[in-house]
Amino acid sequence: MIVKKLPFSEFKSIYSRVPRLCVEIMVKTNNGVLLLKRNIDPEKGKWHLPGGTVLKGERLEDTVKRVAMEEIGVKVKVGEVLDIIEYFIKGYFGQMVGIIFSVEPISKNFKIDKNTQEFRFFKIIPKNTIKQHKKLLNKKFGLKIEYINA
Repeated sequence: MIVKKLPFSEFKSIYSRVPRLCVEIMVKTNNGVLLLKRNIDPEKGKWHLPGGTVLKGERLEDTVKRVAMEEIGVKVKVGEVLDIIEYFIKGYFGQMVGIIFSVEPISKNFKIDKNTQEFRFFKIIPKNTIKQHKKLLNKKFGLKIEYINA
């Protein structure tokens, strides 16, 4: 089935009234966990796991593969579901539910899209990481959170 993205005005109208289902991907290597730095709102300038909205008629596994290609420019082998997290972002579309999948990149030639400032692998979670991802990476996967002594 061919799936397509909604025009932004329609997307905004719908998801300001109902929860949005998303997939998020965790790439974990010996270098750490891959995080992207957002170049758009919400949470502009913060680190996060790559992710995106499930489109109507799209299987979750296909969404994971599409999101990986769009956000980090690589094909991936889809692994297991690691967790599910909820987001309540005040003033921005309300509620999102993210299903976290482990993925294994088929290539290592990462290429970010225009919505991302940069990408890096982290063994210690940066302080300016989206709070839901910071909590997930710390509590579920044991990564330490960067501490800056001011």
